[in-house]
Amino acid sequence: MTQTPLTDRAALSRNRQRAQRAPALFLHEIAADEVEDRLSLVNKSFTAPAVVTGFPQFWQSRFPEARIVPDDEVLNLEPGAHDLVVHALCLQWANDPVGQLIQARRALRPDGLLLVALFGGGTLHELRSALAQAEAEVRGGLSPRVLPMAEIRDLGGLMQRAGLTLPVADTLPLRTSYADPLALMRDLRAMGETNAMTARPRTLTRPHMLRRACEIYAHAFGTDDGRVPATFEMIFLTGWSPDASQPQPLRPGSASARLADALGAVENPLKD
Repeated sequence: MTQTPLTDRAALSRNRQRAQRAPALFLHEIAADEVEDRLSLVNKSFTAPAVVTGFPQFWQSRFPEARIVPDDEVLNLEPGAHDLVVHALCLQWANDPVGQLIQARRALRPDGLLLVALFGGGTLHELRSALAQAEAEVRGGLSPRVLPMAEIRDLGGLMQRAGLTLPVADTLPLRTSYADPLALMRDLRAMGETNAMTARPRTLTRPHMLRRACEIYAHAFGTDDGRVPATFEMIFLTGWSPDASQPQPLRPGSASARLADALGAVENPLKD
């Protein structure tokens, strides 16, 4: 049975092209700063980087020495061609995220680094809640309106499934504020992050439902100064392509000293 893809790639492309007219890429700015900070902590020089992105002009300006690759389902990466691959704020739209990670890992040389930035499950939880409640009230049902995103606890396992070693996952919660929910929605449009799910509603949202969602949003999450918050959870994943020079775990039973001796503790045997 053929599975329906989560993301409508044609719609995603249209959203991104529309965003280029007056882009709001402050989240990409933050992601690029974080990528640079993390690379500065790695005791290694990278000479053949690649960046996978849906916003090539921005990322090329930040990493001019890198090869820029569109985040297509099949990545235009040559096996073993790079010592660094950055997957830049687009993995959440992938129909096969593990496949994307595997392709990126195959493009790495031994002991090459994959660094992924993506939006996590806490992103836009306020908007998700307000839209769901409003639609339930007005239409008596729910439609997919905000992209489902992965939780950080699941992502380290994806890196291991892709064949990467020494995986690390950490999160950067970001809290922004807007004059009202409609201002947030306009910003999402300028980010190219509006709804591109295959199962999205294909009709215009009813004005009454939109007004009700804004009321719920402001009532449930609004601040004393009349503004509304919006949460963006940015998750960063790092993993290395396997190499013999990397630290290796010891074989079970190969220890030459007892843990109790190392800790200076008294070991009490269990009763049968």
